[in-house]
Amino acid sequence: MGLEEYRQKRKFSKTPEPAGEASSGEGNRFVVQKHQASHLHYDFRLEMKGVLKSWAVPKGVPEAPGVRRLAVQTEDHPVEYIDFEGTIPEGEYGAGTVEIWDRGTFRLGRESTKELEFYLQGQKLSGAYVLVHTDGKNWLLIRRKGKP
Repeated sequence: MGLEEYRQKRKFSKTPEPAGEASSGEGNRFVVQKHQASHLHYDFRLEMKGVLKSWAVPKGVPEAPGVRRLAVQTEDHPVEYIDFEGTIPEGEYGAGTVEIWDRGTFRLGRESTKELEFYLQGQKLSGAYVLVHTDGKNWLLIRRKGKP
């Protein structure tokens, strides 16, 4: 996706969010940000291919094996967003409070256009997960047993 869509949706003179650049490295960090916008949801982000691949998870990242949650893919975010916490002003895209709910590292398992398997090692989340593409921007985020 790149960062074009991310930049088009924001006015950096009005929001504290980082403008950022795509990085050239391949990282292995993740972050879950609790986002109290028009509706409470959790933003799940994986550092991949120089950006944060991002999904909005309305009911939060599943913690128990077998639990499935809708994850709607959103625009890629700059890697600097991994540390972002703050309030996006009223009237701006994503207005509301963003706080870091969990962070850590991940190990990538299998990756295809339909599935992304990974193992999280965070402060709250730990274990095997898979994102399964269903249609359009919709994915299922599933907590699995064991390691991918």
